[in-house]
Amino acid sequence: MTIVFYIASAIALVSTVMVITRHNAVHALLYLVVSLVSVALIFYVLGAPFIAVLEVIIYAGAIMVLFLFVIMMLNLGEVAVQKEREWFPKKMWIGPGILSGILFALIVYTLMQGEQSWAFVEIIGPREVGQQLFGPYIVAVQLAGLMLLAGLIAATLLSKRLRFKEKDKGMG
Repeated sequence: MTIVFYIASAIALVSTVMVITRHNAVHALLYLVVSLVSVALIFYVLGAPFIAVLEVIIYAGAIMVLFLFVIMMLNLGEVAVQKEREWFPKKMWIGPGILSGILFALIVYTLMQGEQSWAFVEIIGPREVGQQLFGPYIVAVQLAGLMLLAGLIAATLLSKRLRFKEKDKGMG
C-alpha cells in the first residue's frame, strides 16, 4: 500500500502544479479533478474511506456540476461550440488522460487488495470525524465558516458594483 500512496501523491503533486500553471480555465479544471481524485485515494489508503468518499462527492463532483451550470447559464450558442472546440483539442486530453489512467489502475489495485489493505490502519468513520470537528477543532470550523461567509458577501458586493458600472457606461 505504500507504493500506492507514493504514486497517488506524485499524481496529486503533478496535477496540482498543472492546475496552477495552465492559462486556460478548462484545462486547469480537468487537472484539478484529477488532483482531487488522487487526494481521495490517498485518504482511502490512509484509512479514511469516509473522507475519501466526501472528497469525491463534494469537491470533484461539486466542481464539475458548478462548471456545468456556468456553461449552461452562459448558453452562447454556436459561438460557444466553436470556442469549446478550440479549448478541447485532442492533444489537450493526453496529460489528464495519462494521470487518470494511472490513478484508475491504482484505485482498482487498492480495491482488489480487499481487507489486506486495512491490516495496519485504523479506520476513521463519520463519528470520529464529527467528534474531532466539533470537539477540539470547533474554533477552526467556525473561523472557516466565517471566512466562507465573508467571501460570499465580498463576491456579492463586487458583482453588484460591476453591474452598476456597466449600467452607468450604457447610459452615458
